[in-house]
Amino acid sequence: MGGNKMSSNKVIFPATSGQVICGASRLPFDLTTLSAPDGSITAKFVSFGATMTELWVKDKFGKPRDIILGYDDNSRLLTDPDHPVFNPIVGRYANRIKNGTFSIPITKLPQPDGPNVYHIPTNDHDRYITWGIYGWDRRNWTLVSKTPTSVTYKHIDAADEGFPGSVTAYATHSVSNGGVLKTTVHAEATEKTPIMLTQHIYWNLDAFQDNTNDILSHHLQVDASRVIDVDGDAVPTGDFIAVGNTAFDFRQAQKIGARWNDTVDLCGLGCQGYDNAWIYDHPEDTRTGTSLWSDLSGIRVDISTNQPAVQVYSSFWLNTPRKLVHGGPSLNYGRWSAVAIEQEGYIDAINTPEFGVDQIYYPGKNFEWRSTYKFSVVH
Repeated sequence: MGGNKMSSNKVIFPATSGQVICGASRLPFDLTTLSAPDGSITAKFVSFGATMTELWVKDKFGKPRDIILGYDDNSRLLTDPDHPVFNPIVGRYANRIKNGTFSIPITKLPQPDGPNVYHIPTNDHDRYITWGIYGWDRRNWTLVSKTPTSVTYKHIDAADEGFPGSVTAYATHSVSNGGVLKTTVHAEATEKTPIMLTQHIYWNLDAFQDNTNDILSHHLQVDASRVIDVDGDAVPTGDFIAVGNTAFDFRQAQKIGARWNDTVDLCGLGCQGYDNAWIYDHPEDTRTGTSLWSDLSGIRVDISTNQPAVQVYSSFWLNTPRKLVHGGPSLNYGRWSAVAIEQEGYIDAINTPEFGVDQIYYPGKNFEWRSTYKFSVVH
């Protein structure tokens, strides 16, 4: 993993038309700032990965805070060898693909090599997870258009990493009065291919102020009574876990750390915390699927989405220098510094036919992803 650092101000990054050399202050690390007319929200983005790099909203005292993780030098989105995946659009297939293989039509067991059997580079113990080797988060998206309140990026995935066919995607980020951030992604395929995307945002609603360093006191509420059951490699078994009487139950709001002793090994052997996919109980496009808030800052975010699932990762493996505004670079984003909340489809459904979920797209069947983040304050 990781890119090749060429010098202090030049990097080589993968693109759909070969390799390109850019200065860190130019494409693809060009900065676009969006601000709502009422001053309630300001968001900053770069073309690389269609990534959000800063998100400023006001706390209960009226003071703006940058509530997402990131870098002061955005070229680190490519060159950081730890590759924590700070706030980009992730694809072509987010999360896990068991053994880095799938077939169309989908099957439970790996098929012998042949037509319609595909192999994807793996990056984590022979799993293809979240970003692949050079997924959409590490590609140079083209800036198509922008206004003071919205920006649209385009990416052409020309059968990258072994996936079939080409996919053209448009990601639009916008802000509006009342503290609203919205992201939509529209993708079209030239032939049958799996598509499953997410926006991989790391939240810390206190912004590391007032001597806070983690999100264990953040309140979380998820409209979900089931979690996808996974094996020791964090790959779905095809079953579900009922959240009742478990550490997974956030149907009523709980502090993330409320049942912390019960989370040992939940996110993998030796890992404490969460890295799991909840299945929403209802369509969440016109209601709140996930809410997160902090009593300290008073900042609350309510998330609605057209996706059927949400991955919650409490950042056990983080170890990256902080932004200056978060007390860096002498301090690191460390264990439990943030919570990533990812609106997505059923994980590895392309190898789990018992889910009954169709994630194959083709001409005439386009992919749509959208999520809205509504910010408010609690006192």
